[in-house]
Amino acid sequence: MGLDDKTSNKTEEATGSAKEGFGKLTGDRETEAEGKGQKNQAKAKDVAQDAKDSVKGFAEGLKKNN
Repeated sequence: MGLDDKTSNKTEEATGSAKEGFGKLTGDRETEAEGKGQKNQAKAKDVAQDAKDSVKGFAEGLKKNN
């Protein structure tokens, strides 16, 4: 995973957390839910990209050993 992707996902996750916190603070359930969704989506992107990178690394390792 590129550093740009990781940074983008972490920024999106932080933004979602801030939005969720702001929603909780103001009692705005819609903003809170939006933030929570944004945060969870960013985490899911990170996990999916890590899995993709692991498979790619495994495949490259197999090529080197053959």
